[in-house]
Amino acid sequence: MRFSEARTSYFAHQIVKILRQEGLADIENERHVLMEIKRILGQEHAADSRVDVIVRRKIASLSRNVPPGSREWEVLYRQYYEEEARKLKPGP
Repeated sequence: MRFSEARTSYFAHQIVKILRQEGLADIENERHVLMEIKRILGQEHAADSRVDVIVRRKIASLSRNVPPGSREWEVLYRQYYEEEARKLKPGP
């Protein structure tokens, strides 16, 4: 799912608000912080989209036909998505 600029901006402002309320960050330049949060949200969305494409191709390449929307397809999607997402995450 792709978020609109307005939705991304809303999320960024909510994150800044919570960081301040909880005393988790001392924000000197709110504009810079908001831009950075939006950039990171965009990167995460791009990574999720790449994983989605990989997973859908993987399911489509199975020797048996698994109909999209079926229970089996949903289980495979979740399983493969978690596997592929782990591959992309940087190690400790």
